[in-house]
This record gives sequence, structure tokens and C-alpha cells, in this order.
Amino acid sequence: MAWRHHLLGLTTVGLLASALWAQRDPPADEVLIRSADLPPDAVWLESLDLRLMSCDWQTPQAGKSVEGNPLKLHGVTYPHGVGSHARSEFNIDLKGAATRFLAMVGVDDEKQGQGSVVFRVWVDGKVVIETGTLRGGDEPKLISLDLTGAKRLGLVIDDADQSIDSDHGDWAGALIKLVAGTELRPVAIRGPVEPPVPVEPPIEMWSVTQTPPAPAIHGPRVTGATPGRPFLFRIPATGEAPLTFAAEGLPPGLRLDSATGVISGALAAEGTTDVMLTVRGPKGASSRKLTIIGGQHKLCQTPPLGWNSWNVFAGAIDEVKVRATAEAMVSSGLAAHGYVYVNIDDHWEAGRDAAGRIQTDPAKFPNMLALCDYVHSLGLKIGIYSSPGPTTCGGRTASWQHELLDAQQYAAWGFDYLKYDWCSYGDVVRDEPDGLPKLQKPYRVMREALDQVDRDIVFSFCQYGMGEVWKWGAELGGNCWRTTGDITDTWDSMSRIGFAQDGHEQYAGPGHWNDPDMLVVGKVGWGRPRANRMTPNEQVTHITLWVLQAAPLLLGCDLTQLDEFTLNLMCNDEVLDVHQDPLGKAAGRKARDGQQEIWARALSDGTLAVGLFNRGRDAADVTVKWADVGLAGEQPVRDLWARKDVGRHADGYTGRVPAHGARLIKVGAAR
Repeated sequence: MAWRHHLLGLTTVGLLASALWAQRDPPADEVLIRSADLPPDAVWLESLDLRLMSCDWQTPQAGKSVEGNPLKLHGVTYPHGVGSHARSEFNIDLKGAATRFLAMVGVDDEKQGQGSVVFRVWVDGKVVIETGTLRGGDEPKLISLDLTGAKRLGLVIDDADQSIDSDHGDWAGALIKLVAGTELRPVAIRGPVEPPVPVEPPIEMWSVTQTPPAPAIHGPRVTGATPGRPFLFRIPATGEAPLTFAAEGLPPGLRLDSATGVISGALAAEGTTDVMLTVRGPKGASSRKLTIIGGQHKLCQTPPLGWNSWNVFAGAIDEVKVRATAEAMVSSGLAAHGYVYVNIDDHWEAGRDAAGRIQTDPAKFPNMLALCDYVHSLGLKIGIYSSPGPTTCGGRTASWQHELLDAQQYAAWGFDYLKYDWCSYGDVVRDEPDGLPKLQKPYRVMREALDQVDRDIVFSFCQYGMGEVWKWGAELGGNCWRTTGDITDTWDSMSRIGFAQDGHEQYAGPGHWNDPDMLVVGKVGWGRPRANRMTPNEQVTHITLWVLQAAPLLLGCDLTQLDEFTLNLMCNDEVLDVHQDPLGKAAGRKARDGQQEIWARALSDGTLAVGLFNRGRDAADVTVKWADVGLAGEQPVRDLWARKDVGRHADGYTGRVPAHGARLIKVGAAR
């Protein structure tokens, strides 16, 4: 969910400019779209089915801003139009009967100078208008576009600066003029604005059906916890059942269930302990070292692996779905590869009792303690959601002025993860001076509250990258922090977010990670689950980027309906080993040539993980030069998605990469 309210008001100069702009004599097209009356042979944009317009916060409003206020740009009020929020997309079948599209576009005045957006208009698969960045308080721009003979119109509002906070974009006065006398009418349709890339077979991928029957241990090689607080670690392992587990050298206070592979208890003291884990089955045995670090603020030594409810269920989440998801995480094999978090997002809350304690929605979550206990009984962990404001993004009760009470309640129920979403906080501090103290305060307050409870709770900042949070999130005790606005399952959204992360890598490391948002692979839908809109190769790019960037991998799909492709994508242990590498060094961009990019990260065994990306619309050969990634001479190369060696290569490596696709290779000999 995305909340975009606050921060600055219009300056005196801005108000004066707004008034002068409103008093000028408008051109004829502006007169037309300011009118309350529909001209002959035309339709208002708002008359189309706005349920098919995507919107990254709230829902599009007919004749109003996204907050429900009169549409107002630069002091001028428009009786008609559509108020939306970046990122927003609307597709229209024109039936070949349109002659012109008219609209005034900009950031609605309700944002008082905040927000930054770009408007794009697509016609028959090509961008014909791009406004450039429009900020709150800027003079809006008139769009007057000839549509003669056009079949399809696409309207996009995009973020302009990696944060969609306050990006309230208006299609003010928007209308479509039609051929005189026609009975044909445009209709809203589903589907992405940009024409789909050619559907090619995905790159060669290892399949979960190839998992050998011999036992193997996967997942993180290092984990951390606070002494005296509950400890839970499920050993991720595959192999022919039944499997039994052993752990040599467990630190005092911890114990292992040899049948389930679950380590529990509480660390007795601070310190670092190397534990030798062993799993045995009918086809043999396998051992691997796990390093356990005890101390203050030692959580998230590797990026979180798990699931979050929002991208698939949104406000329709309930206890039944959470239980089914936890069971599916085990039965599907995800837990055996290291996935552990089952996180509840918004819409679980329902007011407070007389003592101020947060209550659950009884129809959705009748017994939160029992639910947490059940998830823990599977060896998994569970997460919760709130906001520092008075209400959440979905309008539910949030933590404003109840931070310690809420932290205590989360701990009492047994939660292990908190996503803390900016939401309505901007409204309650609107009059405070702007700057980092204002942005940091709510996260500092909740961090202090979490430190006072007797349970380890991962702290995830969800504030969309404001104030360059990656530069100070670790200092405030964040375990991960959102660097962007909300993601959707389109190439435009995913690639725009993913490829914009270069430069952030220097701020990530063990215990604190950049988070470019939850995953959009598999069946998603934000309350109405459906097939994914990205091609398989686009989803490979998605996971390759997030793995290289050491971002949290929180699935946002329906785990009870996982298809084989999604399982193959998420359960490749060689790819996950890159993601969970204990060195914790995130990737940055190393080279770019047109639509081709090279990203790389150093690994703890002395090798490099390198991503070869093709952002173009046609398959292409993509080359990584060893000099660009700090290597020289002949190097062994392994294809991690295919899980096979591809020879030794001098100077560099070239791979064929599908349109919008990626390859992930490991380069060099391990120490």
C-alpha cells in the first residue's frame, strides 16, 4: 500500500504565480475542458470504467482528486476529470472513432507543493506525449492530441523521483472527442499500455524436479538473535524422507528437535558460535556450518526470505488464508529452501480496548495468539503491519501515540516482523519543520519501543525512499527499508524500480538491507488473484535483480496455487546462495550499453555473481568484460539459473539473453 501525504505548503511566490495563471485568458481547448458541459460528439474520461485504471494508492476518482476533493490544478477547479495516483495506467479501446484527446495534467493542489509525476500518453503502442517532471505547484500542461484513425489509447501517470509520496496526478477536464455522428463509444480495457514483448521461451532453468534424493542443507549460513529472547530457526533441507537432524556445538540455551530440524530456546549469552548441522536420510547425509551470532540488534544477518499478503490478497486477508499460506510454504518446498516469514499486511486491525490495546478484526482474525503459535509450530515466523500515523493506508487503526503498547502486544502475540508504513503520519505532522528529523522521528520512536519488549522483531521501514532513507535507515535500527514506491506486475513498474537501485548498494549489509518492494511473481492481484502480467523472462529479470541487490525476497503471490515455473524461479539453491551470501555485499551497475546492463556483487568465497540484462524488446547477445567487474585473465563461468558450468573464458563472457530477460552467472574459482 502507498500513502503519500504531507509535507510543504506552497510558497508565497507559488501562490502568487497560481493566482496569475488562473486569471490569464485560456486557449479554446482549455475553455472546453474547464466547462461543466460536455461538447457534442464527445465523452468525459470519467464516464469510462475506472475500475480498470490502476492506481498505486487508493482508487481513481471520477470528477475528484484521489482524496475526494474537487479537481484543482494551479488554482483552477475543473468540474470533470479523473484524479489518480502514480503509478497509474488506463487503457482505452477507441474503436477507431476518436478524433482528439484533451486534458490538463499536473499534481493536484491538495498536495500543497508536494509530489512529482510524469504523464505519458501512448497511441497504438507508441509513446506520443511525455510531459517531463511535473511537481506540486508547477503550472500544469495542456494535452491536445490528434487521435484520428487511432485504435488504442494508453494513459500513464508515473513517479518522477523513485518515491511516489504525494504523487496525486490529475487528468483534469479530460475528454475524448469523437467522429461526428458516430454511435461507437470508447471502452476501458485491461492489459498493459506498452505492447507485450515477443513471448520467448525462458532461459534454460534448473527444475525442482531435478532435486536429488540425497540430503542437502540450504538457506542462510548465518543467523542472529538477542540473548534471552525466543530463538527459532528451521534448518532448510531437501532429500528423500524421512530426514533426521543433528547439530554439534549449539550455544547454551538452544536445543534441536531432531525430527523437525527446528532449533529453539533462547541464547544464554552474547557471542558468535559455529554450529555444524547435519541432515540424514535414506540416501545419505550432508553437513554444513551455521554461524549463530548473539547480541543486540543482530537480526537479519541475511536478507529476509518469505511472503507478504498484500500483493495477492490486499484487504481480503484473514486467518484462514494465513494458515493456508503457512502450510503451503512447507508443503510446496519453499521452507526447505529457506523461506520462513509469513507476513500479514494491512486490514487485520479493529480499534482499541479501554486500556488502549490494539484489537484485531474479529471476523478476520479471531485469535491472533493461536495463529502465531500455529505458524511457529511449523518452524516458520510471522509478521505484522502498522503505521506511525493514526490510521493505516487502508484506514484501519494504527500506532500513533500507542507505539509501546503496540510493540508489547505484537510481542505478546508472538510476532517476529513488523512492516511500519508511513501512511497518515504525514497529516499529523504537517505543521512541523521539514527535514530528516521529521522523517526519522516515527521510526526512532518505534525502534525504542521494540527495544523494550522481550521478543526479537525485524523492523521494516516502509516510507518509500523519502529523505534517501538508505543513508540513515541502519543508524535508526532498521533491518530493511523501502527505497521506492509500490511495485506492480508490469515490466514498466518492475524494471523502473529495479534498475534505479544503482548507488544504494553501499548502504546495505548484514542486518540492514535496501528493499525495492515485495515480489510480483506468480499469481497476484491485490484482492482479486489473477495470472501474472509479466512474461517468464521478465520475472527472471525481477528475481535476478533482487537477488543481486540483496533485497528481501518476500513473495506476494498465492502460495496455494504455485505453478512449476514460479517454484523453479524461487527454489534454485545456487541462486538463493547468492542472495543469502554471508558477506552481504549488494550489487551495483558495472556497465551499460544501450539497453544492456551488467550488475555484479562479490561473494564470500571469492567469486563474483554477475547479472547480464537485456532491457530491449528483441533477444540479444550480452557481454560482460572481465575488466568491467575487476577481473583479468581466463575465468571459469557457471550458469546459475541452469546450474551448469559453461567453460572457461578469457577477457569476458557473452550470453544470449531474451527480450526483457537476464542471465545470472558465477565467475571465478571459489577459495
